[in-house]
Amino acid sequence: MMENHPGVNKTNGQAQGKICQFKLILLGQSGVGKSSSVLRYINGLFHEYSEATFRPRFVTHTVCLDDTTVKFVIWDTSGQSRFSCWGGIQSRGAHAAIVVYDITDYDTFSKVREWVNMLESRTSPNIVIALAGNKSDLANKRMVEFDKAQAYAEENGFLFMETSAKTAMNVNEIFLAIAKKLLENGSGGAGQQPFDGYIDLTETRDRSEERGGCCNMCKQQ
Repeated sequence: MMENHPGVNKTNGQAQGKICQFKLILLGQSGVGKSSSVLRYINGLFHEYSEATFRPRFVTHTVCLDDTTVKFVIWDTSGQSRFSCWGGIQSRGAHAAIVVYDITDYDTFSKVREWVNMLESRTSPNIVIALAGNKSDLANKRMVEFDKAQAYAEENGFLFMETSAKTAMNVNEIFLAIAKKLLENGSGGAGQQPFDGYIDLTETRDRSEERGGCCNMCKQQ
């Protein structure tokens, strides 16, 4: 959903820019690092041993791009097969998705196409999809070649990066690339229907705002 705020901000007297809110979902097999990637992106933290996610959960985060504030509602879904139906349910209304695989486990990469097929059958054809090869810090145990994953992403028009939730490599970058692509595509414009579970973030403070607001993210760009 996109909101235009041409008026004046009462607190500082400056004109407000656009606010865009997007639903972003993470999909992939269990253990690939979906929750760890979200934790790294939101809080800048990494836990070496984390519990598996058994049910979908969401967090919010704000990014500043020029005169636009992008507010992500990020859904982290379980990758375990008996809970995989949640991925299909929660993908409805998604504007973007990150399909995560583990570069040290070829099976997680071979399942990427299944996740993509599910997305394509349940979401808008305009959805922005990014492919993330996580655990790049374990390159010495690599089972999925960079070129192979990159070729697959290019063939399908996906964004692609290898990431590491442990070292933070390309974690912020992949979310930023998605935000830019959504804005380039004009996603979230007037007339687009709110997604299931829509939250009006203009009336709630997300975690990034509690830590000093959007400006902190802008300084990192």
